[in-house]
Amino acid sequence: MLKATLRSFLAHKGRLLLSALAVVLSVAFVAGSLIFSDTVARTFDRIFASTSADVTVSPPKDLEAAVPTGRIRTVPASLAERLAGIEGVGSARPDVRTGNVTVVGDDNEPVGPTTGAPTRAVGWSAGPRSAVELSSGRPPRGAGEAVLDADTAAAEDLAIGDTLSVQAQPGTFRVQIVGIAAFTAPNPGSALVFLDPEVAAVRLLGSADRATSIAVEAEPGVTAEEVDRRVTEALGAGTYRVETAAEQAATATDELGDFLDVIKYVMLGFAGIAVLVGVFLIVNTFSMLIAQRTRELGLLRALGADRRQVRRSVLTEALLLGLFGSTLGMAAGIGFAYGLIRLMGVFGVDLDTTEMVIGWVTPVAAYAVGVGVTFVAAYLPARRAAEVAPMAALADAEIAGVGRPLRTRAVVGSVLGALGAAALAGCAVSTGTGPAASLLGLGVVLTLIATVLAGPLLVRPVIRVLGGAFPALFGPVGRMSQRNALRNPRRTGATAAALMVGLALVGGMSVAGVSMSRSFDEQIDRTLGADFVVQSANFRPFSPEITERVRDTEGVGVVVRQRFAPVAVRLPDGERIETTAAGYDHRVDEVARIIYASGGTAAALADGGIAMDAGFAADHGVRTGSTIPVEFPGGRRTGLTVGALTDMESGEGFGVRGGLFLGIAAVEEYVPGGQDSALYVNAADGTGADELRDRLETTLDPYPQVQVRDQADYKDLVHDQIAVLLYLVYALLGLAIIIAVLGVVNTLTLSVVERTREIGLLRAIGLSRRQLRRMIRLEAVVIAVFGAVLGLGLGLVWGVCMHRVLALEGMTALVIPWGTVLTVVTGAAVVGVVAALLPALRASRMNVLEAIAHE
Repeated sequence: MLKATLRSFLAHKGRLLLSALAVVLSVAFVAGSLIFSDTVARTFDRIFASTSADVTVSPPKDLEAAVPTGRIRTVPASLAERLAGIEGVGSARPDVRTGNVTVVGDDNEPVGPTTGAPTRAVGWSAGPRSAVELSSGRPPRGAGEAVLDADTAAAEDLAIGDTLSVQAQPGTFRVQIVGIAAFTAPNPGSALVFLDPEVAAVRLLGSADRATSIAVEAEPGVTAEEVDRRVTEALGAGTYRVETAAEQAATATDELGDFLDVIKYVMLGFAGIAVLVGVFLIVNTFSMLIAQRTRELGLLRALGADRRQVRRSVLTEALLLGLFGSTLGMAAGIGFAYGLIRLMGVFGVDLDTTEMVIGWVTPVAAYAVGVGVTFVAAYLPARRAAEVAPMAALADAEIAGVGRPLRTRAVVGSVLGALGAAALAGCAVSTGTGPAASLLGLGVVLTLIATVLAGPLLVRPVIRVLGGAFPALFGPVGRMSQRNALRNPRRTGATAAALMVGLALVGGMSVAGVSMSRSFDEQIDRTLGADFVVQSANFRPFSPEITERVRDTEGVGVVVRQRFAPVAVRLPDGERIETTAAGYDHRVDEVARIIYASGGTAAALADGGIAMDAGFAADHGVRTGSTIPVEFPGGRRTGLTVGALTDMESGEGFGVRGGLFLGIAAVEEYVPGGQDSALYVNAADGTGADELRDRLETTLDPYPQVQVRDQADYKDLVHDQIAVLLYLVYALLGLAIIIAVLGVVNTLTLSVVERTREIGLLRAIGLSRRQLRRMIRLEAVVIAVFGAVLGLGLGLVWGVCMHRVLALEGMTALVIPWGTVLTVVTGAAVVGVVAALLPALRASRMNVLEAIAHE
């Protein structure tokens, strides 16, 4: 049996190769994502461990803001002298480094990475732990001098002698480049500007008495762990954050992990789609191969093979296919990871491709996915193969199961479909975001499974409609193509299911994405009353001097600042919630349309007052007039009275949990050192909006990090952000289409082999090669459109239910993208034509007499 199995596998290697491609794709994404993320993590871990001091003392843990505040946390620079006197400490020096700067060249263009990585200003410190070393020039001495990293200098075409403008929190200052520093370790993607250590604190922090951390080096023979213990004892636990180099590396890697997780989960999403769609392809392939080997299996049974041996033989072929596909996929995954690492280099992150990390988890996961998916997908066809009766097979009867009634599918599909519909209905009537989202997820899974199971039941009624015009348009050829698609509903349903999955995802996400865009448009129209908003391109806070320049611009009437602060509120129900509160100037009503359920702006922004989202307040037992304890960074505490409850048709009010906002004076008092995140600007009387925009853009020309936006600009910004999500979905669709095309090609190829004698007889009675190719193309088109109709129908239902979840968050507009629907259906027909090209060509080249004599 083993010898027969191996011969059978090799005899069908061409057909199985198409199925192996689905395994290769899924395994490549799994292996590539794991190798890439492990390599990046290992690289940065090595960078942090090699460049960090033995022990670093930094500000203690504090409240974390959901949005950036611009506040730079510091420690006293004099702390270095105290630490230097601790036994076992060799040296201690204050460090100054901040990522909250903008560097601008003489052309008023930003200097630094365009990938979102920060531009950092750092106090110069040459030594064995430095991440850079001078490649030309000299270190900075005194004010007005700086060293620039070599990668940024090359990218921006800067050299020694050029001048830069550095915009830091205390203000803007100019420096001349006196040196270029090359990285001694892989470049993490940031731009680095080094200043004289004695100047850095004043220029970047506003005081020579402050530092962002203290670098402590141990004496020879003393371990970092021992110094860490002694420093902690001397300072007191919790007073400062004290970390060894290894702990700092772990912390930094954890923070980097959020970025890596995004990449990893996106690629694993692609792998999941490849796996899901590949299952249908593999099931179909094995089902058809077994159907074509009915006589062969019957002979094996007649010669003494029992059902278990036949089933084992088919599963062994699946195992071989899985091993083959997984091996190729693993190799492709390594190449995929290599390409991603090289791509990171294009964006300024210099990773070493010779040090790719392939941990034991990667091959285990790759082979588990590849072999597991193939084995599971082939199990049902293997069971059917074992059911072949020897005499029926030898008599050339149809394999058991092909013509078997679909009662079991109908029952299971109906039950799951009813449960899925009930879950989606529950989502539609739910009043809570959490329960609605859970019901949506359950409904999506159940209805998807139900549609896959019930797909063959829908083949005959739907394809009769979709192909109803074929006989009139294409005559007998059209009639035969329609009947061929109807011949085996199981096969047609499984082939179309591969395309259905991708299109259902696209349909649902398109409805959600377009509805979100329209909802944001309506919300901007409803709430934004300012002529212009001045804001950073990356939404980070900006220097106070920008606010002053805007206020001094001719034609400016009202300027309302927005500033954020991390807070922790203790609510009447006993829950402590950490969130972010927004601070506004008192004339906010002139630039924003705030809808209140109770109270008003004056009470909300008054001293000791705060506003809260009405829904959030109701959930936690808060009423107008309630006093709630509020904790600010640094342990500052106060009690604030709820002066107003807002009803902004959004569960998060101003984009943060609870919709908290208060007067900006309170934010300045309790969170000193913060920066403005946005300026809402109205024109003065007698100044036109276009005129003011020109003046503001002229004023802000030296500050390229901020932009002047009106309502239309804001809408475009939101649309662009949502488009990124949709592009990801469309990329998933592209992957699903690739595998679906393979599935259609595989199905038609095997179908042509299966119908060899039939095709020969058709050719013998006058069917031309051109007509034969058309028949196969039409068959592929109707199968592809069938999958598109099922997928889009299911996706639109999902999209409407997704909209219900979004509506609970204030995004109430529902839009059906009919243009996208029409484009997808048309594209499905094109996919069918493309997929049929090779099978149709092969069929048309058959020798008529050999085809008629084929068994």
